[in-house]
Amino acid sequence: MTLPSAPVAPFGRVLTAMATAFTVDGEIDEEATARIARHLVDHGHDGLVVSGTTGEAATTTTVEDGRILRAVKDAVGDRAKIIAGVGTNDTRHTLELARQAVKQGADGLLLVTPYYNKPSQGGILQHFRYVVDAVDAPVMLYDIPSRAGTKLAPSTFEAMADWPSVVAVKDAAGDPTQAIMLRELGYAVYSGDDSLTLGFLAYGACGVVSVLGHVAGDEIRAMIEAFFSGDVETARAINARLQPALRAVMGVPNYGATTVKGALQLLAVLQNRTVRSPLLALDDGEYEALRTGLLASELLR
Repeated sequence: MTLPSAPVAPFGRVLTAMATAFTVDGEIDEEATARIARHLVDHGHDGLVVSGTTGEAATTTTVEDGRILRAVKDAVGDRAKIIAGVGTNDTRHTLELARQAVKQGADGLLLVTPYYNKPSQGGILQHFRYVVDAVDAPVMLYDIPSRAGTKLAPSTFEAMADWPSVVAVKDAAGDPTQAIMLRELGYAVYSGDDSLTLGFLAYGACGVVSVLGHVAGDEIRAMIEAFFSGDVETARAINARLQPALRAVMGVPNYGATTVKGALQLLAVLQNRTVRSPLLALDDGEYEALRTGLLASELLR
């Protein structure tokens, strides 16, 4: 549903960077991955991001990324926009992933700042330019300096503002006020940090690319819709109720794919919480702490 006072959301309003399911021996489990996708769309989501950080894309091959995308598209059809994460720190690899994703029908591409290499802003622009020139698909940039090691500069956003296919930014740089600048440049802005989503909305974001959405999609949608309908108090109340779950999922060192897989196991969406090395699956104590947080936010019955 598009609300009259809400900013345009080209990829949907509630998206989650979804986990990739593995078998107990660490192989891609397409059936269980499809089950996650259906669970998300059944619970408040109108967009999904596959092969992102939470999808453990750093450990999956190009062929596996193709299998994941096909499984998710087959599972949800046109019920949600499917965004394929194609960002790497190797431009040639990113181009390979981008072409594959477009060929397989992705509705858009998530393009993260090249990580580890720490390229200059000019090098980042060149990397992005190669991709947008090579494929015909809308792009969401992903600014996450805590993982990439480099923050996108305002001048870099300005340089890309007139690239027609670059339409949105997933902002995980920690400063919701940056949404003002990004909106003025013409980008749709998505909060990339669940703890800051309400703040991002206040500064002009159109939605969220969530992690907590694995277990709180309906609640996050209700919060966003309340905010855009002018019922800020309800939005604040929902946000406050989600804080124990947010701390349980994101407020520990071993967060992300590890915690959301534990949460999905608690919800009986997954039968195991297997992750690929170097990540470690939640141990029993961490699993019980996660359960406590979800119960406190009334996300488990």
